[in-house]
Amino acid sequence: MGHRIGICFALACLFVLYQSVPSRAAGVLITQEEASLPPPKGAVGVDRRGVTRGPKIELLSGTDNIQSPTHFQLKFLSFGGATIDVTSVKVIYLRTPNVDLTERLRAFVQPAGIDMPDASLPPGEHMLRVDLKDSDGRPGSTSFVLKVAR
Repeated sequence: MGHRIGICFALACLFVLYQSVPSRAAGVLITQEEASLPPPKGAVGVDRRGVTRGPKIELLSGTDNIQSPTHFQLKFLSFGGATIDVTSVKVIYLRTPNVDLTERLRAFVQPAGIDMPDASLPPGEHMLRVDLKDSDGRPGSTSFVLKVAR
């Protein structure tokens, strides 16, 4: 009988743990309230290109006429034998004030990139900046605008 109680307790613990883990299938990337914040003055999306051994960030999902929810995907590239430091990944929604989306995306960050299958965003233009470092401490950053259809 003690064995059965132990198994039931273990299953109950697993169920509680499963319920507390955020779903990797869907999530809110940007809320309507955050989208209503004013954009920063003079902000433009920038793709920094140049000769550097620092990591690169590529947006794999589209930027124009996106339907929400969308598959939000970024690819991280490292060079010279370095690896991506996933603890350094930071995603910022450029508004006044800026909104840190990092913790919201933490469950979707992997050494190869960010893969959020069903990211929910309100209609409009949303400028994001992604910063990271590689295992050698070299920084990488990119900014882009997601245009979500109404």
